[in-house]
Amino acid sequence: MSVERPGSTRVPEPDAAPAGDEPGRGLTRSDAAVPVRAAERETGTSTGTAEIADAGTPGRKRPRRRRRRFARVGGAIVVLAVAAGIVIVTADPFGDRKKTPPPTTTGESLASVRQGPLSSQVDQSGTLSYVARADGTPYSVVNHANGVYTWVPRAGDEIKCGKVLYWVGGTPVPLLCGTWPAYRDLSEGDSGKDVRELNRNLVKLGYADDADLDPDSKYFGSATATALEKLQDKIGAEETGSLKLGSAVFLPGPLRITKAAAQLGTNARPGEPVAQATSTDRQVTVNLDASQQSQVKVGDKVEITLPDNRTTSGKVRRIGAVATSSSDQKDSSSATIPVYVTLTHPKDAGGLDQAPVRVQITTGGVKDALIVPVTALIGRSGGGYSVEKVDARGAHSVVPVTLGLFDNADGLVQVSGNLAPGDRVVVPAT
Repeated sequence: MSVERPGSTRVPEPDAAPAGDEPGRGLTRSDAAVPVRAAERETGTSTGTAEIADAGTPGRKRPRRRRRRFARVGGAIVVLAVAAGIVIVTADPFGDRKKTPPPTTTGESLASVRQGPLSSQVDQSGTLSYVARADGTPYSVVNHANGVYTWVPRAGDEIKCGKVLYWVGGTPVPLLCGTWPAYRDLSEGDSGKDVRELNRNLVKLGYADDADLDPDSKYFGSATATALEKLQDKIGAEETGSLKLGSAVFLPGPLRITKAAAQLGTNARPGEPVAQATSTDRQVTVNLDASQQSQVKVGDKVEITLPDNRTTSGKVRRIGAVATSSSDQKDSSSATIPVYVTLTHPKDAGGLDQAPVRVQITTGGVKDALIVPVTALIGRSGGGYSVEKVDARGAHSVVPVTLGLFDNADGLVQVSGNLAPGDRVVVPAT
């Protein structure tokens, strides 16, 4: 027997279900409640399902726990509907179409284009020392007198022009400054380059007036002899008015002794070294990459950072002509050129010798340049460079640029193209 209600489905009684039916074919009334309610919602009719009598027990009403079960099912439907509504609102194709600027690609950031002065600089390490020979080697103090050494200088001593350099047999041997070495005895009537160097020393040291003795004269006259006697008297040598070979040493000076070769009490033999020396002038030697040689020139300004982080100024005095590389490196790209920098204020260096320093050589400058980081440059397949510009809306565009001055020390470059100060360009993230 079955019970029919308007708008509901036929529900078989439990004893009407044949044994062995497939699962789900014989439904209980409690299982039928959900589809009955669903049918009511579709038709809009009310059947009073809660009051349906059990066919097996006339007049018995259905337990109210089925309402709670329906309430739970209905709540689930509402939750699903609300969730569906959220999805619809979120995915609404007719909502606000304002675009969010696309995020910058991972691993990238933005840098601003700026305008202003730009200096091209080369940043290198160097060595602070004293000026020596052109190839960097020290001067050699060579003796030409006979006798026994009675006084020799020590390492670190500084000898000025006209002062005693060493003693042989109780006779002082002075330092006279010049590049032409002594090679003969000099006396009145002689002439030559060595005589001119002697005259220059005598005038510069104050033993003669240039009105009485021409410092550029190559002639050994009476004025030379008179001035020489004054020098010999000053240092305690015999006043002969002539200069024997070995009674003076001509070297670029003043000198700073770096190594003493002779020892007190030993025989002084002509042609043997007494000491090694440099000048007292300070310099920084930079081993510049050969590829950067064309960027640096004599006279370029230099900023020198000393070991205690103080800075002092200088300028490029000389650039070597021969490239060298370390013995264990055969790659030509590792070749270097020596660059010699003099200090504007030598006293700033104190007594430092063979000290490591940092140098920045300013090789050029532009007063008004459009500047971007070097890392913003993108190589173009057909040659040249571009940058990737990002506008205020986040749109990206590639802008070709022409390169100008490079600041290698700070990683900046001058550019020209469709850019303006304040524009943003893509650079690798740091």
